[in-house]
Amino acid sequence: MIETVEQITTFTQTNLIGQIKQTFATLPDARSGDGIYQKYDMSDAALSAFSVFFMQSPSFLDYQKTMEKEGGKNNARSLFGIHLIPSANQIRNLLDPVPAETISPIYREILRGLQQSGKINEFHVLDKTILVAIDGVEYFSSQSIHCDCCSTKTLKNGKTHYSHVAVTPVIVSPRQSAVIPLVPEFITPQDGSEKQDYELATSKRWLEKEANDLPGNTTFLGDDLYCKQPFCEQVIQMKKHFILVCKPDSHKTLYEWIDDFERSGEVENVIVNEWTGKKKLKKHYRFVNRVPLRDTDDALFVNWCELTITDDKNKVIYHNAFATDYLLDRKNIKQIIEAGRTRWKIENENNNTLKTKGYNFKHNFGHGKQHLSSLLASLNILAFLVHTVLEWFDQCYALVRNELTSRQTFFDDIRALTRYMHFDSWQSLLEFMLRGLEIPIPEI
Repeated sequence: MIETVEQITTFTQTNLIGQIKQTFATLPDARSGDGIYQKYDMSDAALSAFSVFFMQSPSFLDYQKTMEKEGGKNNARSLFGIHLIPSANQIRNLLDPVPAETISPIYREILRGLQQSGKINEFHVLDKTILVAIDGVEYFSSQSIHCDCCSTKTLKNGKTHYSHVAVTPVIVSPRQSAVIPLVPEFITPQDGSEKQDYELATSKRWLEKEANDLPGNTTFLGDDLYCKQPFCEQVIQMKKHFILVCKPDSHKTLYEWIDDFERSGEVENVIVNEWTGKKKLKKHYRFVNRVPLRDTDDALFVNWCELTITDDKNKVIYHNAFATDYLLDRKNIKQIIEAGRTRWKIENENNNTLKTKGYNFKHNFGHGKQHLSSLLASLNILAFLVHTVLEWFDQCYALVRNELTSRQTFFDDIRALTRYMHFDSWQSLLEFMLRGLEIPIPEI
């Protein structure tokens, strides 16, 4: 596993692919002797897998092999730097022994580049803090196919449910539609058999590995599963903040205290009436500071807040409550709850995008016997991250992407072009598309 990669100075398609290739060149090689796979570099296998996710085309490599056979050149080499294209089975066999964490440095380097460029500042909320939403997502499930790395659960019908689950933290902001995927962490069987055990154990492990690489002022968002004292204490020890969903059923002691404070008039209320242009809404904020998170002598004291939104017919259209380490007052209550509500973006803008917008995150690209499933999932998320960054920084990419507003149309066009034509660089491909769309090519 490498510790650092060369700093990304410019977020262009060519530079990003170059940095990814540099990272892949250091992947551990489990081969020995003179096996049939010795002619392939590990970077060829990893880049080949990444290219499929990046192009959102399971057939991309097959088309490039045909192009190479017929014309002596192919886009896998010119666009991704793949020297020799392994077969699908060869890719799986070569990558299976490689732990997913070996490609984590490129995630971290992209994040550092976003910080140094100032792009991360556009995600700031509260007092120049970034919000990191954290959640688990199942990316493989079966009652028959499985490996030693699968998590298992016995169903009511007596059958075994096998799955692979990842914790996929992302940087979110209430004022940004995009999210920034961070290094994923993968749940392993030893993390426990109950959802609460294994997802929390994995998330705590992720904090130990990744939290120090985040900006100093970071606030973690999570659902009620995360609103437990060990997780909150770990966040505080790392000098970070949290705003976590806090439900009555799982925090009975906390809500008993809130009821007592309510009776004594110590729960503060803020009511805001808003007109959306279509209907009138009433936002009722409630908050109180210093309530125990659990019923123990060493209970952590947290601050609690709640938002209920009703329409002009007094129908509740939103209700949720949060626990936080931020001291609450009438000036910051709206911002704190707005930040807490942004947690939903990890599901809508990240997990659902990966599942439904061409990344086919839940498809079984390869199960393997060791790390293949988690490594391929990490490569898929990396492709999503690179696409996001390119829309911000690569002028030609952004112009084409903005003109072809449908994600499907954009990738359909790229797949068709690279199937039938050879391009000597990403810049050549993008300029060809710009000319076809009659869009002036920007000066670089």
